[in-house]
Amino acid sequence: MKVAIVGTGYVGLVTGCCLAEAGNQVVCVDTNEQKVADMTAGIVPIYEPGLEELMKRNQKHGRLTFTTSLAEGVADSEVIFLALPTPPMEDGSADLSAVLSVAAALGDCLPANYCVVIDKSTVPVGTAEAVREAIAAKASTSFDVVSNPEFLREGHAVEDFMQPERVVVGISSPEAEAVMRKLYEPFVDDDRPLYVTDPRTAELAKYAANTFLVTKISFMNEMAQLCERMGADVDMLRQAIGSDSRIGHKFLYPGIGCGGSCFPKDVRALKHMSEEHDYEFKLLAAAMTINDQQQNVLVEKLLKHFDGEISGLTFALWGLAFKPNTDDIREAPALVIIDRLLEKGAKVIAYDPEAGDNVRAHYEGNNSVKIVDDKYDALDEAVALLIATEWPEFIAADLGLIAKPLKQPVVFDGRNVFQPDVMRKAGFAYYSIGRQPVPAKMRT
Repeated sequence: MKVAIVGTGYVGLVTGCCLAEAGNQVVCVDTNEQKVADMTAGIVPIYEPGLEELMKRNQKHGRLTFTTSLAEGVADSEVIFLALPTPPMEDGSADLSAVLSVAAALGDCLPANYCVVIDKSTVPVGTAEAVREAIAAKASTSFDVVSNPEFLREGHAVEDFMQPERVVVGISSPEAEAVMRKLYEPFVDDDRPLYVTDPRTAELAKYAANTFLVTKISFMNEMAQLCERMGADVDMLRQAIGSDSRIGHKFLYPGIGCGGSCFPKDVRALKHMSEEHDYEFKLLAAAMTINDQQQNVLVEKLLKHFDGEISGLTFALWGLAFKPNTDDIREAPALVIIDRLLEKGAKVIAYDPEAGDNVRAHYEGNNSVKIVDDKYDALDEAVALLIATEWPEFIAADLGLIAKPLKQPVVFDGRNVFQPDVMRKAGFAYYSIGRQPVPAKMRT
């Protein structure tokens, strides 16, 4: 099929590369000339495992191209994806200006053949109708608008697209359904179903899924608070309740809250939609409050350990991305930690396998934040180590190489990377989430 992808952000680029891999002829459209030039040259603008190989292979075989021209990109297309940013506004609602602007522009350049325009961006309920109106104001050819929410996990996006747990499409005509079934035929089967709904249900599906997951994470973080106060172990509790098939093990890991481009934004947007329809979504509001509080837990433990006086001290921080296997720092808990430490007069030396450059740019000109290229280099001059992202290389770190350069053998672990017994034997003071702290020992 001939496919156009408008927007080459995280969702758009992954979608385009994966559809090209399935044999479709894909043109990706973006207004950023430098970005288009880089991608044409084979440079991937984001870090996502497997994406670079996928992009280069399909460029080589002529199935994937890039352009800055909307008219050129959508010419003769059977399917046009809108994968555009919908950032949150101050009231929590999604900003649809990019989506509706492109929709209006499409009215002038829709292909002569029937086509399906697909909302791939995470958009509020009713957006498909608004996009249809914007296109129809100028369009003279036949088209349908479909809602097709993405369920891609950063760090696993290629896998999630190629082997989805489910595909949801919100359609309003038999013709659109036929196109969507043909498009997704290589990716779905009896174990990976395609659900056909109305557009409004499809639009709500992404918000409902992400809000449920945030609620699950927040519940486990509340249990972690109880475990610390009652002398219980949250890891054993997590395993015990996760064995219940009605609950499951996924998203039961306590930590320092969730971040990224989707969870916080989608929860706030659903809250706004609820308020617009005169409904107080109490569970959602509680989950948001818990997540915000949890992002400060590690610094509170640190302040208690140092009796509130950390001005002039230097802290090492491992992990800057909001999760492993991505360079995305949007709403990353690590940034909350850095800001709190800076407010208290401390300095930070940080390391992340992929997100270092993004954080370096975020704190450009701030001499109190230093980004290094090796995790052990971050420990020089530091009085303690904080861990904010559970990268595999941190789990496998040499405790001896951690202890030696630190002025004090203290670790504040926001992702429960290490085991308390192991840290105790290695001579560390160790603070984690939902487990009993390991008290400090005097160095001999």
